[in-house]
Amino acid sequence: MDTGELVETLETAGLSPYQAEAYVTLLELGTASATEVADASGVPKPRIYDVIDALEAQGYVETYETDTLGARAHSPADVLEDLRERADRFEAAAAEVEQRWEQPDIENAGTSVVKRFQTVLERAKAFIREAEYQIQLSVTPREFEQLRPLLQDAHERGVSVRVSVHTEPEDDPPSSDLLAGACLEARHRRLPAPFVALVDREKTCFCHHPGSVDLYGVLVNDRTHTYVFHWYFLTCLWERWETVYSDSAGSFPVAYVDIRQCVRDLQPLLESDATVRVHVDGVRVDTGADVAVSGTVSEALFTGAPEAPDTALRLSGRVTVVVVTDDGSALTVGGWGAMVEDVEAERVIVEDVSVPDDQPAAGVLSRL
Repeated sequence: MDTGELVETLETAGLSPYQAEAYVTLLELGTASATEVADASGVPKPRIYDVIDALEAQGYVETYETDTLGARAHSPADVLEDLRERADRFEAAAAEVEQRWEQPDIENAGTSVVKRFQTVLERAKAFIREAEYQIQLSVTPREFEQLRPLLQDAHERGVSVRVSVHTEPEDDPPSSDLLAGACLEARHRRLPAPFVALVDREKTCFCHHPGSVDLYGVLVNDRTHTYVFHWYFLTCLWERWETVYSDSAGSFPVAYVDIRQCVRDLQPLLESDATVRVHVDGVRVDTGADVAVSGTVSEALFTGAPEAPDTALRLSGRVTVVVVTDDGSALTVGGWGAMVEDVEAERVIVEDVSVPDDQPAAGVLSRL
């Protein structure tokens, strides 16, 4: 660092321009009279005494009296400590500025765009900690390992966790030992994919795959935008890929957060004249009020063939369950984004199934 840069840095640290010039001059001269300092530093002679007094008060120099006022640079220990403390504060301020810019508070904003994957990952961790009933996740095996403790906690408290693990085409799928206890179902996508975390139909964390040309992340706290990401997850990251792990209990009750999967499982039972008893937690479509419904399923309506080979055809269209409640009234129940049904279901719990001739029914159900 040359003399000019040192002077500018000391000014940044809090010295005035004259103080910085005088102090650097004393560092070079060692000991000098006030007039010598003024001549060497360019500080006006009428100002030099005030400048030296101020430097002494701050601990930068010490003065002595001979025939005239003299000064020398004080032992640098105290000065160095002050400079290092200031440097630490600048470093902390830089980190705080970066954090506040990269991690906007999206509690009061629907969508935010960020630049770092770490920001997206940390927000996903926060969302997963608060998840109440549903998590949909697209991750690499390494990212899954990072999130596994949080996913295990969510799984243990009854949150439906579905994970799409993506790898390079030649890589093996994740092991069952890694997945067990942390999700209800996992699928293996043999292609790179973005990081996606969808929580409780309202919160989204998205970041492009590192190999993508456009590298940025999106944080969402909004049902409408999350619904769009949900369809991307189903069509591109979930439906067409191989199931590599399932935590199917094979017994009742069986909980569903995806009404399409529920209908696919219930239709064969209803066609066999089975009696299916369910409990539905959701909201009234007309008012948005929370509602809990219990009763038996009289119909499961699917506008497209549930076994259609084309994923888009199988997923699109209206899916409705008609529930006859215990008081005899019939309510129509739809899934996420329901508009024409009475109830938008957040969770459908199949409590029991009675089939003719006492045939077992639990084996055809998936716990999702």
